[in-house]
Amino acid sequence: MLPDEPARTGAEGGHQLPGCYRHPERETGISCGRCGRPICPDCMVSASVGFHCPECVQGVRQARTRFGGLPVADGALVTKTLIGLNLLVFVLTEYIRPEWRDTLALQSVVPPYWYEVYGVAAGPDEWYRLATAMFVHSGVAHLVMNMVSLWVLGPQLEQVLGRLRFGGLYLASGLMGGAFSYLFAGEKLNSVGASGAIFGLLGATAVLYRVSRVPLGPVIALLVFNLVITFALSDVIDWRAHLGGLIAGVITGAGLMYAPQARRGLVQGLTVAAMLAAAVLIVVLQTARLNG
Repeated sequence: MLPDEPARTGAEGGHQLPGCYRHPERETGISCGRCGRPICPDCMVSASVGFHCPECVQGVRQARTRFGGLPVADGALVTKTLIGLNLLVFVLTEYIRPEWRDTLALQSVVPPYWYEVYGVAAGPDEWYRLATAMFVHSGVAHLVMNMVSLWVLGPQLEQVLGRLRFGGLYLASGLMGGAFSYLFAGEKLNSVGASGAIFGLLGATAVLYRVSRVPLGPVIALLVFNLVITFALSDVIDWRAHLGGLIAGVITGAGLMYAPQARRGLVQGLTVAAMLAAAVLIVVLQTARLNG
């Protein structure tokens, strides 16, 4: 009951419970845990302790993760979704519609390697390949290796960054990986896989360890190992995508994690947008060069 609210008197003169501040005709014995106003069952909002009224709930500042994301019950939803999409595309391109593999792969061929310009080099209508190629894999081993890496690296970053920022990091890294492949091998290119995005997550994990003051030894060792494998098997592994994704992951991760709190959302958004714009610029300039 509020201090200035008179107690209700029943028919026999006894005191009754106060009325809800929003519905005075409804008596209640529950009050808001923040402001103390009486609230009826329709106005109760469950809190960690007791109940709050609607106005107090609206006035409470929404909790955020360390780097500005929204805390959620399932901190690996985006990671699971990405793994599901990769599995779905693999089944489609391997067993149901094998012809789709060439349609979705990151391909680019120009004369004299082919009689006409084909793939990404053909122009904007084919640039979708930079995104779709991130979900196409060349075999079960290729798929399993990338998905295990995604499951190891993804949830930790998704939990600290939040779903939206993590998705932006993954997309920017994957597209920059494809852009690097096109930049260095646009005359004759055929590349598939999520490796560019995975290397981006690896680079961002190194930034996270640095920000959190966690020893960098393990992540550096993993990074060096993967780079050695990448260049040792450069005939079958697209080192360009790995390098581009790694660079994008480090830069984007730094922008997301070192952004000043006062302008955090703006700096983080501009970081991801700048990385995506850089990937597009590379593709535009390389296409112009190949068709010049």
